[in-house]
Parts: sequence; structure tokens; C-alpha cells
Amino acid sequence: MFDKILIANRGEIALRILRAAKELGVATVAVYSTADKDAMHVKLADESVCIGPPTARDSYLNIPALLAACEITGADAIHPGYGFLSENARFAEILAEHNIVFIGPKAEHIRIMGDKIEAKRTARRLGIPCVPGSEGAIDSEKQALKLANEMGYPVLVKAAAGGGGRGMKVARSKDELPHAIATAKAEAKAAFGDDAVYLEKYLEKPRHIEVQILGDGQGGAIHLGERDCSLQRRHQKVWEESPSPALNEAQRMEIGEICAKAMRELEYSGAGTIEFLYEDGKFYFIEMNTRIQVEHPVTEMITGIDLVCEQIKVAAGSPLSMTQKDVKFFGHAIECRVNAEHHATFRPSPGTIAYYHTPGGVGVRVDSAVYQGYAIPPNYDSLVGKLIVHGRTRNEALMRLRRALDEFIVDGIDTTLPLFRQLVRIPDIQNGLYDIHWLERFLSSGGLDGAA
Repeated sequence: MFDKILIANRGEIALRILRAAKELGVATVAVYSTADKDAMHVKLADESVCIGPPTARDSYLNIPALLAACEITGADAIHPGYGFLSENARFAEILAEHNIVFIGPKAEHIRIMGDKIEAKRTARRLGIPCVPGSEGAIDSEKQALKLANEMGYPVLVKAAAGGGGRGMKVARSKDELPHAIATAKAEAKAAFGDDAVYLEKYLEKPRHIEVQILGDGQGGAIHLGERDCSLQRRHQKVWEESPSPALNEAQRMEIGEICAKAMRELEYSGAGTIEFLYEDGKFYFIEMNTRIQVEHPVTEMITGIDLVCEQIKVAAGSPLSMTQKDVKFFGHAIECRVNAEHHATFRPSPGTIAYYHTPGGVGVRVDSAVYQGYAIPPNYDSLVGKLIVHGRTRNEALMRLRRALDEFIVDGIDTTLPLFRQLVRIPDIQNGLYDIHWLERFLSSGGLDGAA
């Protein structure tokens, strides 16, 4: 096991990693920008090091500063959390060159899955079902028109190096395709420095289903079921739950075993999530995230397995501490991402939290790093915290969520709590009848009028 882990992140995920490390008896190092000097993970870590000014590129993305912090403190491993450098293959390689363990997969796996085209090629090779589309980046408008005609409209133009909804455009006819390609390429170039785009069939009303996997890099890999992340705004997840209301047990185990088998063949190490669009009983691979996910607590609640502890143990060289038959699923869990944003306009709302009260009781968990009097900086992601509930049934989880949301108080800033208080009372949500476009339709129709 490691002697000391440096946590190369901030906010709730930094605190989450810190707690896991402490439970394993491992010392922790917090790094922080000057904007985060009063952050909770800084207060609770065994040691802390300031690595730069508020801008992420000068602090949390500053690899030399992180290496210096490791040298100063004697940390022998880094956990990157999610975001920032968590899926940076070169960062993983640099750490290896300095004899520091990257708590995550091999650099080659990060690189493969970070390139959307190569990821699809790899997924097909490993037997993971993929959405129909181009084999690689499209070379010309003529080629794109030919492929789109073969697949049938609508089609989706996607950035090869993309993510977060950037560099994605829908074309519903051959007349729309040239403009969609040009716009997607421009967005991709601006966001990722790479204007390569590819084409795939656009599914009209799919759900977003993702499978959580764990591998030990020694040929062992298991799946921990799926999460339904279909409630999204601008391709950003808002509400996640497990199990999915759309799947039955046979579908769940089939797609889970397909993913676990693929990861065993790949000799994947650590936590990962294989994401699919799901429509009419079929799964279509879209990407793999080679890191811990924001919504990982949903899986932890229904399995009782600490994913971050497993990440750390595997990175330290241990084989998986369980087999697939040891994984048991119990009940239903739902997570709501509470952001410092206005619930209707989604305008960011940084500022000082005047009063803060979190819900409690059986089956309620809040992952957050804020506290009363804490000033949320304007420099980073707007996440205030994650409210996760668990129940024996989906209905029990929904009723528990409704109660917990009514107890949750954050004063002094705007939050998205009113949105969730309304969503949990809507029949479509209660019945699990939603797809990835549902929330956008709801918001555009003025569904939040009167939300409180």
C-alpha cells in the first residue's frame, strides 16, 4: 500500500478521495489554488501545498507544480479524481517517469479511449456494440454525404477529441449536413485544438446508460451494474439513478458481462465507465471514461462497494478483492447534482453560503465540500454537492428524495434545488418515462414556471 497520496483535485471529489485514503490508513496531501485556501479538503488533509493562483492552468493543471508538491511531501502516488488531469495520458506517463503512481489506468488506455474514433474501433474489436457510423474521421463533405445517405438521416457530427457536448451537431437532411460539419469542426478546433470529426447515426429518443467496471490490470475485471443518466441539460448530466427503469435483469447482466469481458481482454486497471445510448432494446457504445465518475455514489449505494478504495488498492498492485459472483445489487439509488446556478436560467451563482443545512436519515447521503460561511469561487465547476438517496424500491427512493430535497437548505446563493423539487413530483419522472431530450423539452416549454 502507498505511504502517502497526493490528491490532485478540489471540491467534493478531493474530500471523497481523502476519506477513502484515511480509511485505508494512508496519509494524504491536499493541493490547492489561492482561491481554495479555505477549502474543506485543505483543512482535513495531513499536509497541504499551495500550487498556484486561481486559474486552473496555473494550479490544478500545472504538472510541474504537482510534481514539486510530491517531492516536497514525499507522496508516492497521485489520485486525479475527475476532470482536470484525470484523463491526461501524458500526465500519467510523466508520473511514471518520476516513480510516482498514477491512481488510474495505463496511459495507453487513457489515450485510446480519449480519442473517440480510436475508442469506437477498440470497442468493436472487443465486442462492444456500437452505433452505426464512420470508421474514422471524415475526410471530405462528399464522403460524409455518402455515409449519411447510407445510414439515413438524421445523423450526428461529433468531434473526435470531444466531450461535454462541444463539437456535436445534428443534421436532419443533406442540406443541413455541410453546415453541421463546418460548425462542429470549428467548435472542435476551438475547444480541443483538433478539428477532426466523425459521423454516426442520430438516435431520436435514446436513454443514456452507463456501465461501471473495475479492473485490476492483471486480467481481472467485473461490472457493478448500470446507471441511467438520461436527464441531461446541454449534454451535462443532472440526475442519475441505478438500476435503470428501462432495463430488465437479463439486459443488465448481458451488457454488464460484455463490458467486463472486454476490460479483461484489455487488461484494464482501475475504475472506468462504458457509456451507451439505449433505444428499442439495443445498446450503442458512445465513449468510455477512464476515471471515477461524478455519479459513482449511486453504484456504491446499491452494491456497498467503495469504488475509490478499490481504485487505490488496485493501483497499489492488489488484485480485485471480489469476483463477479460476489457483487450483489440491493434496492434503488438516485443522485441529484446540486449546482450553484439559478434553477431556471442556469446562470452561475458564486458567492458566500450564508446558511447551510443538509438532509439526513436512513438512506440519505450528501457528498459535498462546502460549509456555512464558505465562499464558492467563480473559477471552477459550480457543483455545490451531490444528494444521493437509497431505498428498497424505486418508489421508496423517490419518496426519500422528495423528503430530503425539502430538508436541504442553501442560503446566500442560487442553487438548482428548486428544479429537483419540481422534477421529483412530475409523473414522467416518477414513472421513469424519460430520454436524453426530456429535460431540454421540459425547460424549453417553460416547465419551471412557479418552481420553488
